[in-house]
Amino acid sequence: MDAFSSESPLAIAAGLQRDWIENLFYHQAKTPSNATTFDWYMALAFAIRDRLLQRWISTRETYLHSPRKLVCYLSAEFLIGPQLGENLLNLGLEVAAEQAAQDLGLSLTAIKAAEPEPGLGNGGLGRLAACYMDSLSTLEVPAVGYGIRYEFGIFEQYICDGWQREVTDKWLQFGNPWEIPRPELAVTVKLGGRTEHWSDPDGRFGVRWVSDNIVKGVPYDIPILGYRVNTANTLRLWKAEAHQTFDFQAFNQGNYYGAVDEKITSENITKVLYPNDSTLAGKRLRLEQQYFFVSCSIQDMLNRHERLGLEIDRFPEHHAIQLNDTHPAIGVAELMRLLVDEHHLDWDRAWGITTASFGYTNHTLLPEALETWSLPIFQAVLPRHLEIILEINRRFLDQVRMTYPGDQGRVERMSLIDERGDRAVRMAHLAAVGSHAINGVADLHTSLLRTSVLKDFHDLWPERFRNVTNGVSPRRWVAIANARLRRLLNETIGDGWVQDLEQLRRLEPLADDPEFQRRWQEVRSGAKRDLGQFIHDQLGVLVDPASIFDVMVKRIHEYKRQQLAVLHAITLYDRIKRYPDQDLVPRTLIFAGKAAPGYTMAKLTIKLINAVGAMVNQDPAVAARLRVVFLADFNVRLGQRIYPAADLSEQISMAGKEASGTGNMKFALSGAVTIGTLDGANIEIRERVGDANFFRFGMTTSEVRHLLRDGYRPWEVEQQDQELHQALELIACGHFSSGDRELFRPLVELLRGQDPYCVLADYRAYVDCQDAVSEAFRNPAAWARMSILNSARCGYFSSDRAVQEYCREIWKARSQSVALMISGLPG
Repeated sequence: MDAFSSESPLAIAAGLQRDWIENLFYHQAKTPSNATTFDWYMALAFAIRDRLLQRWISTRETYLHSPRKLVCYLSAEFLIGPQLGENLLNLGLEVAAEQAAQDLGLSLTAIKAAEPEPGLGNGGLGRLAACYMDSLSTLEVPAVGYGIRYEFGIFEQYICDGWQREVTDKWLQFGNPWEIPRPELAVTVKLGGRTEHWSDPDGRFGVRWVSDNIVKGVPYDIPILGYRVNTANTLRLWKAEAHQTFDFQAFNQGNYYGAVDEKITSENITKVLYPNDSTLAGKRLRLEQQYFFVSCSIQDMLNRHERLGLEIDRFPEHHAIQLNDTHPAIGVAELMRLLVDEHHLDWDRAWGITTASFGYTNHTLLPEALETWSLPIFQAVLPRHLEIILEINRRFLDQVRMTYPGDQGRVERMSLIDERGDRAVRMAHLAAVGSHAINGVADLHTSLLRTSVLKDFHDLWPERFRNVTNGVSPRRWVAIANARLRRLLNETIGDGWVQDLEQLRRLEPLADDPEFQRRWQEVRSGAKRDLGQFIHDQLGVLVDPASIFDVMVKRIHEYKRQQLAVLHAITLYDRIKRYPDQDLVPRTLIFAGKAAPGYTMAKLTIKLINAVGAMVNQDPAVAARLRVVFLADFNVRLGQRIYPAADLSEQISMAGKEASGTGNMKFALSGAVTIGTLDGANIEIRERVGDANFFRFGMTTSEVRHLLRDGYRPWEVEQQDQELHQALELIACGHFSSGDRELFRPLVELLRGQDPYCVLADYRAYVDCQDAVSEAFRNPAAWARMSILNSARCGYFSSDRAVQEYCREIWKARSQSVALMISGLPG
């Protein structure tokens, strides 16, 4: 029984309550008198899952009996976030669950908070993949998301003495009620070993891969339900298990550790998201991890194709495989191996199938983020795939030579093998050569792919390149994250915006309406009070909800320039200390984000943020007008607290470095005004909300390029700007480190000496722009107008729109309505 039922709301709530109590007994073996909050969560999750299963099974039956092209989304990350609230929303059971909880004397809010957050991703890449899975189901497009069932997420972050510390993310320790194990669909994956070449009397040649390790891939399925539809697509995550889990003979001989050695070694593959690859063993494990999930997934697709009874040449008609960045790019070589070695297709036939099946989404402009694998490691792990890649490269470079005679430089640049220094496989090149479509994720990003990162490939195949600007799910990031705003929107324009975010445009005529501005500000003030209380609970710091909530939450990386925001905080601090009577608008700077465990400069930046916060927040002369806080362990749940409360969204990466961003979209949709450079999707946000509703500063991509080409001297910039010099000196002299001049020396020296991301070059423009922000914030009506228009004009940035573009331009996939096929079951 759910919102699709003809029963009354009271009957639906009563049925849910009954099933909830039964699940508490039968799944958790508890009674209401001794159940913990987590027990209640698990019981409710199973009750909701029961209602999902009818739709999930009906979806699978529909795809089986009337197969259309299946979108196969390969991603190393799926940061899906807590599932209970999303499934309640999509099933229309929020009111029923609230009523059932009240009748049982429970808090549904507390029960939702008991849900562990799935540790299946780290940042924007995984959140984007999760949004696309949501949209694929809501739009009823047949799809499967393929990824890894990480036993432990990347890490849980906590702050000790200002430093980031990492602890294990044990998200699966009490089980996951949303997943369904499918051991009957397990596949095997080879690793290591050697290849043997053979020929038969008929002159046929072939290759046999003799591996030295075989791992079993077991799928765990999570139903992903669309919003108020019957379609529930599948997120299929692969767990690595030993082909032989226990060596009985070794155990009987007293080798107790050796008896389970294969099990331990195999399961390491899916143990942790992004194992540290600073060591040779870590690099090998990371390559094994990527290949494992890709091989499992492509074998699964081929098995499905065979079950449908379709000819192998029709594989691209029924499967659109999307590579979400380069992590799954080995799929190009793996599909070729399976077609040539296992299905015995000739090379040209197999290559035609492969290139027609794959699409490649590039997510980075940073050269160091374009994956490469040294040939010795690659050959040790995937000897057959190296042979295949070398053959792809031979044929491809012959094509390049024919097209550009005598251009050896171009041949070297485009080669799938980097011949400089230690030879390495270029995974982005493999993805580009093996895909019929290559897309960037924002207009600027795609333009830079065409003109710089993948310019040679664009010159050869301009028809393969296109842009699909990222989007975010209206369900997760507005309806669930911002309940107050959702109620106001529903009362004002109806609830159609949840499925058609462009309907937010209907708010525009109300942007100047005083009564609507008042209600809008009430929504925002409530979110700010909630976040302020959370900050106090977590850090013991009182913040003023009436101050500007100036927010920068994202992965900690030098190109994202958290250092620039910290320098501004220090400048504000110094102004207050020097001119205590100056009329400054109160401001609360809120940071959050994780640094990679081995990224020293990023971790030092976190330390600096916390050190500045410790000084500012304890100084009574400053604290009333300035607060600086760092919230630990940024994840989906924390993001849902922060985005609705932000007044100012910090999107200040150096121009030409951010591919797109999705946090910028989440902020704007909840009414935050952006301060940003012309980078990534900031450009498109500014175009849509209007110049007057966006605080733009800093150099453009071409200006950055010219500055660096002409010889950038950051120390000269510092000498010409007294406030900048004073901010750097306060760090250098140990003001924020108890007199320790060495602590932040690496950071200061890098900024003064090289400043690779032009922090100092953009400092003055940024500080002046922030002064303009303060002046604008003094006028509540004008600020409310800007806030409303940011939400009203950002409906374009829906993941529904992005997925529709992929379906139309890349996947050639269509929606397929699902009807409930099973009667007599719940739901």
